[in-house]
Amino acid sequence: MGKKDDIIERAARMIDAARKVVTLTGAGISVESGIPDFRSPGGLWTRYDPVVYATFESFISDPSKFWEMAADLHPLLENAEPNPAHLALAELERLGKCDAVITQNIDHLHQRAGSTVVLELHGTYRTGTCLACRKQHTYEQIKVSAFQGEIPRCLSCGGVVKPDVVLFGEPLNASVLQRSNELASECDLMLVIGCGLEVYPAASIPTYAKRAGANIIFVNIASTPYDPIADLILLGKAGEVLPKVVEEYKKITTGGRRHFGIWKSKDN
Repeated sequence: MGKKDDIIERAARMIDAARKVVTLTGAGISVESGIPDFRSPGGLWTRYDPVVYATFESFISDPSKFWEMAADLHPLLENAEPNPAHLALAELERLGKCDAVITQNIDHLHQRAGSTVVLELHGTYRTGTCLACRKQHTYEQIKVSAFQGEIPRCLSCGGVVKPDVVLFGEPLNASVLQRSNELASECDLMLVIGCGLEVYPAASIPTYAKRAGANIIFVNIASTPYDPIADLILLGKAGEVLPKVVEEYKKITTGGRRHFGIWKSKDN
């Protein structure tokens, strides 16, 4: 077995041994679905200055700027499909080995892949809220305007509808952040996938897990400033690495039997 296979097996055995597994995902997992990292070359912020188009203050003063940008972004989000990494995490949940996915992404791809416990730190583009009367709108109700770059208006009062994404200068949903930190503190294994860990407070979530004694596995295409806290690092595309880890985990669980909490092969 090669070195890379050894690491895959180690990750699978760490998942098997874990009592509670929580996953944190970032932009890297969705790049493979055709959604560029906003901060990367060619990403959204190279074409739209976030100070002008994506701060809470700019939205309040001139919401047309955000919706102009949204006309470019939303078709990309709508046409994206869950990739093998999203599907692998959903399968881990079905296998009882992923208690929750905490994501920085707004693209709804985890839910579409089949994950049912998803905490969206930065909100979702799938709903919007009227700033005047607080009525919530579905994406189907606002998408026609959004695709045309127009300002969606409330169906009840005609007020401006803001998407339920967290803009720059806007605080994260306090209950979502608190629950995310709680889950990190309760787990004994955290998978950190496609995260550069440069955006706070999401970047601090793995430290909650580490302080609570959890093992941490990083899956990323490049190193991060938080690599020293990882117990295992799998370098590579999440869509290639995660399915292999899940398949190896399934081999472990079907190729052996538990005996007083220890896996033994069927031949023993």
